[in-house]
Amino acid sequence: MSRQHTAAFLDQREVILTQAAALFASRGFSDTSMNAVASASGMSKATLYHYVRDKSALLAQIALTHVERLEALVQRVLAEPHDPQVRLQQLILHFVAEYANARHAHRVLTEDMKFLSPTDRAKVVAGQRRVVDAFADTVAQLRPDLAKAGLHKAVTMLLFGMINWMFTWLRPDGAITHAQMAPIVSELFFGGLQAVVAQAAQPKQRERRSARVVLMNN
Repeated sequence: MSRQHTAAFLDQREVILTQAAALFASRGFSDTSMNAVASASGMSKATLYHYVRDKSALLAQIALTHVERLEALVQRVLAEPHDPQVRLQQLILHFVAEYANARHAHRVLTEDMKFLSPTDRAKVVAGQRRVVDAFADTVAQLRPDLAKAGLHKAVTMLLFGMINWMFTWLRPDGAITHAQMAPIVSELFFGGLQAVVAQAAQPKQRERRSARVVLMNN
């Protein structure tokens, strides 16, 4: 039977995850101590362990919570009666907005996955794949010829390349905001999508190692 937590407990844990993500993003996972997380969260180290088992579990919670929010966002958009183009536009706009509010968690997700246990990493990757599949399915509906040529997921990953690494150059206090960039990403993608030629991928040569498709940085 799963343990039920009070609203106060969940709110406090959210504060801890937010503070820890900021510390991991700025200092790195290895160089952040639990003492630092406790201090940033306004509590003692002993109290911190009431909410999280250890630093590895804290990292897992940050990564899993971030991916779960992305999945929930996808499900909300998919539940709306949009045609494929509007659906993909909405996914792009909502994702850029979400990344603006969770840039630290996203940096942790892209840079500290190697510190997760195999079990936790598998859970995160599974969630990421579901997110990518939702985008790719929508691309396939827009361009069935790309799906037939086996290119819809590759095109989707190019889109994620624009979105996922925005945190490396778009400063939250800079002159350009995520709200300004979101429609630009959408317009750039759709403007270029129409020009993509659906040329089928070439069969892999036997002597070459098969390339592994990397899903959202993993």
